[in-house]
Amino acid sequence: MSKSLHDQTLALAGLFQAAALVRQIAHNGSCSDESLETCIRSLFATDPASTLDVYGGELSDIREGLEALSTSLAQQSRPQDVEILRYVLNLVHLESKLKRDGDMLDVIGSRIEQARHTASHFGYTHSNLIGNLASIYTDTISTFRLRIQVSGNPQVLQREENAAKVRALLLAGIRSAVLWRQSGGHRWQLIFKRKKVIMHARELLR
Repeated sequence: MSKSLHDQTLALAGLFQAAALVRQIAHNGSCSDESLETCIRSLFATDPASTLDVYGGELSDIREGLEALSTSLAQQSRPQDVEILRYVLNLVHLESKLKRDGDMLDVIGSRIEQARHTASHFGYTHSNLIGNLASIYTDTISTFRLRIQVSGNPQVLQREENAAKVRALLLAGIRSAVLWRQSGGHRWQLIFKRKKVIMHARELLR
């Protein structure tokens, strides 16, 4: 197994984890705090020693993402699989637009850096930090013509704390899409190398 496929699979698992959590919050108003923290923490991993270090250094930190990757990418038959895959593809598309907008990248980078103090003071799942990251997403990524339409329970999504978590997770999804591209990931890979990626994700889950 090539290291590049390994790194691509880990980054893709981070992307799928963010997408799966967006779906859970949008429908149920809750998700695993540990999985949420992994996604949010990844935004502040600016100088990681490895791809896995972006997500905390343990495979257990992105287990939910590996599971979502190995089922949603393989089956695409259940409504939740289609929904998660739609979020992933939209995030990959948005990241490809973002990489061509240097000014927006600078704004996102500096505002995440400013939020680092909040993260160290309150923790990665605190409402202050989540709200801060959500506003970064709203002021930047949300201004692109393609806007991710989140499906779910309207009553759940109307609650500000849930809407903020969704936006913060979408920002974390963009972070993983950047990492995936940097490790050699391409959209065509989701079609032509799909089986290899799924097989490696399943090996990592064992």
